[in-house]
Amino acid sequence: MNRTISIIFSTLLLFISAAVSATANEKNHLLDNLPIYSTSYDPTRDAFKDGAAAVKLATQTNRRILIELGGDWCKWCHQMDAFFDNNPDIKQKLHETFVILKINVSDANDNAEFLKAFPEPLGYPHMYVSEQNGSVLWSQDTAEFLSNGKYTRESFLAFFKRWQTQQQNSNTPSQQKS
Repeated sequence: MNRTISIIFSTLLLFISAAVSATANEKNHLLDNLPIYSTSYDPTRDAFKDGAAAVKLATQTNRRILIELGGDWCKWCHQMDAFFDNNPDIKQKLHETFVILKINVSDANDNAEFLKAFPEPLGYPHMYVSEQNGSVLWSQDTAEFLSNGKYTRESFLAFFKRWQTQQQNSNTPSQQKS
């Protein structure tokens, strides 16, 4: 009897280990395969084409779109990127929740035609939460993520939780317990 329990327990551990490994691989795959429009403010990119690609990806993956305005000239854009790089769990959650669409705003390309349908940004970086179809739901001043001049984990996590899709929300373990 003890041998049977031991075999069952060992098998169960193997299944759990495989599931955890598969989940970790999926997460790494997400961050390893980000589209270029999610990783840089490139003044040579076509915001309309990138936006269409983001809508397609958001629809396929059941995520909303986070449109992030900024540029290589933007000190706070670099600090926010560094914050995500230094907090890989927060970066992972960012990309699980949203398809990121970085839009360059600079002298080289202000993307005025693309941005004319959006509310005026309050500063840079500035974010817009968009539904999977591209319709804007929210305009977000990123200064609201700061406390004592630093981006905070808590503010970003609360923002991500607020803007998860219903399906993402129902797949969150803490939500399933409620």
